[in-house]
Amino acid sequence: MRIDKFLWYVRLAKGRSQAQAMAEQGIMRLNGRRIERAHSPVRLGDLVTLVQGDRIRAIRILALPQRRGPAPEAQSCYEELALGSAQES
Repeated sequence: MRIDKFLWYVRLAKGRSQAQAMAEQGIMRLNGRRIERAHSPVRLGDLVTLVQGDRIRAIRILALPQRRGPAPEAQSCYEELALGSAQES
């Protein structure tokens, strides 16, 4: 599944064009690698790191949705990972 379609289906982007723009800005990472194309494929188990507003989100893909369904259905397709906080010594 394309990353832009995945982001739109799981409601991490309001529209597909917004999801395409997010992918093409180069500020998103897929399994640690920077992506710049909306057609980059995602698979089960992939780790997606993205910026939303002033927040960095890391999600693990648990399922590939077949449609853009209600929010609870969309949220069951991924798990949000807690980011560790960097502490200065």
